[in-house]
Amino acid sequence: MASKPTILAVDDDPVVSQAIARDLRKRYGGEYRLVSATSGVEALGLLDELILRDRSVALVVSDQMMPQMTGIEMLAEVREKSPESKLLLLTAYADTDVAIRAINDIALDYYMFKPWDPPEEHLYPIVDGLLDDWIGAHPPEISEVRVLGHRWSERSYEIKTFLARNHVPYRWLDLERDEEARLLLDLANRTVDDLPLVLVPDGDSLASPSTRELATALGLRTRAEQPLYDLCIVGAGPAGLAAAVYAASEGLSTVVVERDAPGGQAAQSASIENYLGFPKGLSGADLTHRAVAQAARFGAETVLASDVTGFETRGPVRAVLLEGGDAIEARAVLVATGVSYRRLDAPGVKELALRGVYYGASANEALQCEDEDVYIVGAANSAGQAVLNFARHARRVVMLVRGHELAAGMSQYLVDRIRSTPNVEVRLGTEVAAVSGSGHLERLTLVDRASGDEEEVKTSWLFVFIGATPRTDWVGEVARDAKGFLVTGQEMIASPGGERWPLPRAPFALETSVPGVFAAGDVRQDSMKRVASAVGEGAMSVYLVHRYLATI
Repeated sequence: MASKPTILAVDDDPVVSQAIARDLRKRYGGEYRLVSATSGVEALGLLDELILRDRSVALVVSDQMMPQMTGIEMLAEVREKSPESKLLLLTAYADTDVAIRAINDIALDYYMFKPWDPPEEHLYPIVDGLLDDWIGAHPPEISEVRVLGHRWSERSYEIKTFLARNHVPYRWLDLERDEEARLLLDLANRTVDDLPLVLVPDGDSLASPSTRELATALGLRTRAEQPLYDLCIVGAGPAGLAAAVYAASEGLSTVVVERDAPGGQAAQSASIENYLGFPKGLSGADLTHRAVAQAARFGAETVLASDVTGFETRGPVRAVLLEGGDAIEARAVLVATGVSYRRLDAPGVKELALRGVYYGASANEALQCEDEDVYIVGAANSAGQAVLNFARHARRVVMLVRGHELAAGMSQYLVDRIRSTPNVEVRLGTEVAAVSGSGHLERLTLVDRASGDEEEVKTSWLFVFIGATPRTDWVGEVARDAKGFLVTGQEMIASPGGERWPLPRAPFALETSVPGVFAAGDVRQDSMKRVASAVGEGAMSVYLVHRYLATI
């Protein structure tokens, strides 16, 4: 029992307390230790004892209306004592406003109304989700991958990013800082020339592996299993994953091909707060993890670490060509490759890329910037979300904005939070003129666009979130606009070269110049560049694929 994580249930009503403990024990008693309390004071005492004994507390479930201390007051103290525990509030409908405020005030994870009968419908689905999230952040030690390397190594950064974005738990060991790293290097009979070194549980040590080699060693799928699919989706961002869920659930044999990791740019967001149905917001990694699991549940295949290099039409079949000579054939193709951040054009940037200068940032990268100064270039939502995430760990975050108004390209809720965060500085009308450093980033030269005045600042961290470049260099004959975005539907006919449409019927919405090849999400011309719209287009594309398949 000592090794099991704990679920703590709190309610002053003995009948309700027994009922919630009974229902939780029935479902989760095999994997969790159930502890109950009849007051907030008693619960906090039990929590202190559990923390002293190094017992993990996965979930605290509390009633709101209790004497001496309300549920929210008690959960606020739980949040301080055990920040990673999931918090679930049981409340009456009349207390809804209080519960919603608690989402912001104490980061309440969920609230639900009493009674919860039957628990199979009203209690267990909620608790399942909360515990799944907690388990994802607290994997068993035996599953831990260890990465040995140097802090400013480009390849180390790429490997850590690949692991994080594919939800593979790992521990980073810096050879210059961690004695354990040096001991493990010796035990593995490796030298510094083999770094970064990846130690896989129950596997061989991997010296500077490619992402494909690493994916294979971890048991991730890197090859398609079927000779022909109904639908091949290129790109596993929000649009691609939504399409995979709907296509597979409707009986289409479906494969998703992803070069890096599922989620696209959205997966790097620390918090998406305006996504429908999540009043507390959710991280891009969480959204991605849920979507990947949902697609797999319906039978969609996901092929990882596979770079798409070309496209061919083979009669009624569409072939997606992969690096190394492989190909995936399907009766229809959806291009959902999204966009990449545009490269910063300043002296020194190219030389220091991935050694202090980074494009985008995953949510967990803020941890490496503890108590340091971080500079972020960009003014859209992705940049704003990154600023707030880094501000939780960095000493100071400086946001560099070319324009003269932050709200011009950013949602107002982000603007308000940035302005109210004390360790965030917004510098409008400012650009990076140059970067420099010996072996890694050490200095930035900033320029005021209005006056031309330059200033040199010290920092080791520059994160760039500017512009959007579509990943369409591989599509060959498929029509694109001047910026490389895929042209679809009626816009394709109206655009220059629209005469290339080969069929008597009009193209379906989201259909490109090649019949049976569709585009969804950020890669498509004039798309909205929002997670919700990408998900909507991905779902919509499956309806159109059905219509197309009915014509061949």
